[in-house]
Amino acid sequence: MVVHLDRRFFFEAVGDGLFKGKLTHPQVVGITAILDAWEERFADADRRWLAYILATAYHETAYTMQPVRETLAESDGRAVEILETAFAAGRLSWVRTPYWRPDEDGRSWLGRGLVQLTHKRNYEAMSVLTGIDLVADPDRAMEMDAAVTILIEGMLQGSFTGHKLADHLNATTADWVNARRIVNGTDRAEKLAAYAMVFDAAIRPDAARSMLARLKAWGAHVIARLIAGARRVR
Repeated sequence: MVVHLDRRFFFEAVGDGLFKGKLTHPQVVGITAILDAWEERFADADRRWLAYILATAYHETAYTMQPVRETLAESDGRAVEILETAFAAGRLSWVRTPYWRPDEDGRSWLGRGLVQLTHKRNYEAMSVLTGIDLVADPDRAMEMDAAVTILIEGMLQGSFTGHKLADHLNATTADWVNARRIVNGTDRAEKLAAYAMVFDAAIRPDAARSMLARLKAWGAHVIARLIAGARRVR
C-alpha cells in the first residue's frame, strides 16, 4: 500500500533541520516539485531514495532548491568567466578538459539544473530521457520539470557515473556515504549523508511518532532532574 508522506510535518522537520527554521517560497516550490514528481511516478519505491535525491538537490543548488547554473551565475557568460578564472588559478585540478568553453556553435556544456549536468554527452543522454532537445538548447535544463526529471531519473538509472540509488540503498544496505558516488565520487560524501538522513527522518511514515517519542522522553528526563534538584534544595 502506498503511504503518502505528511507534508506538513515534512516541511516543519526539514525547515528546522536544514533551513535555519524557515523555508523561503522558492525553496518550498522546488521541494514540492520533487515531491510531486516522486509521488506521481515512484510512490511505492524506497523512500530513502527520495531522501538522497532531495539531499543531492539541497547540496547541488547551494540550498536554494531551484535549478541553478554552475557557480550560481546569472548567465552562461558570467559562469564561463568564473570557471576560467578558477581553472587558471589551479582551483579546478580535477578538470582535464574545460567543458564549459563554448563549442563551435557557441553552446556551453557547463553545469545546470538541480543536479549539475555537465558535458555534451550528458546533455545528449538526458535529451533522450526527458524528451527535450537539451543539445539544441542547453538552458532548458534550467526548467523545473526538466531539472526534476534529470535529477530523479538520472539517479535512479545511474546515468551520471554508473552508480544508481539501488546500489547503495537497498534491502541489505544503507550506505548513505557512498551513495554520493551516484553523482560525484566521494566529494563531501559525509555532508550529503547527513543531509539525506534529515530528509529521511522527515519522510518516513513513522517519523512523527518517533520524534514525538524522543521529545516526550527528553521532557520526562528534564522534569525528573528538576524534581531531584528541588528535593536536594529542601
